[in-house]
Amino acid sequence: MKRLLRDRRGLFGLLVLAAIVLAALAAPLVSSGDPDTQRDIVATRFLPPLAGDRHGVFHPLGTDRFGRDVWTRLVYGARVSLGVGFLAVLLSITIGTAVGAVAAYWRGAVGALLLAVTDFALALPRVVLLLLLAALWRPSAALVIIVLGVTGWMSVARLVHGEVRALAARPFAEGAVALGAGRGRVLWRHLLPNALTPVIVAAALGVGNAILLEAGLSYLGLGVQPPTPSWGTMIASGRDTLVNAPWVATAPGLALALVVVACTLLGDALRDALDPARAGRER
Repeated sequence: MKRLLRDRRGLFGLLVLAAIVLAALAAPLVSSGDPDTQRDIVATRFLPPLAGDRHGVFHPLGTDRFGRDVWTRLVYGARVSLGVGFLAVLLSITIGTAVGAVAAYWRGAVGALLLAVTDFALALPRVVLLLLLAALWRPSAALVIIVLGVTGWMSVARLVHGEVRALAARPFAEGAVALGAGRGRVLWRHLLPNALTPVIVAAALGVGNAILLEAGLSYLGLGVQPPTPSWGTMIASGRDTLVNAPWVATAPGLALALVVVACTLLGDALRDALDPARAGRER
């Protein structure tokens, strides 16, 4: 952890993500309340940033076409976007770790079949598959989580497969088998804990990618549906007003870009901090 905090990339990523998560959790305290509140639409629509309305409500990021506070929708939308990203990555990590570990340690027909399924899924264009699955069922946040999870586990499975195979040939694994430990115990207690380093890095990088994909699906109308705020739906609602009210789409766009950059920098810093070779050089 100290090595991670000494890395400016990791520190920046942690601070940005922590600030956004805290703002999302404390949304009722740091915003004006209900993100769907509409007062006098004619009088409050498209107010510029740092403006107040006739009801005495201050709008730090302005209002949209329905007079809704952009800052309030931004922090409530962070709950949806971050929640979808984290849960989708958790699902994909779980599936990928299980498939990769079993395929690596139980070779033969089972391992060959799992690897064939993984390679087949990797060959499918993910964006096309996402659009197909999202179009077959009624769009919702739960559907986006499932779709992103079941289309993002393949690279994790390949990472875990390579790590477990390499670790299974180490003396400590062979010694555990010689002492009478079962194959399941060796895999669960000795191999998987030592194979999680690339998985942690992949998870950090995957969160940003999942949030970006959720925003893309919501932008196309195949993800979170209005009036529920998410960064993708906010960008979509402001695409027609980029000239006269650019803040409606700019605010969620900048937030999305900032989170993706923070996740990428955090993933790079985690990779360096958890690298045993790097740790040995520093000692």
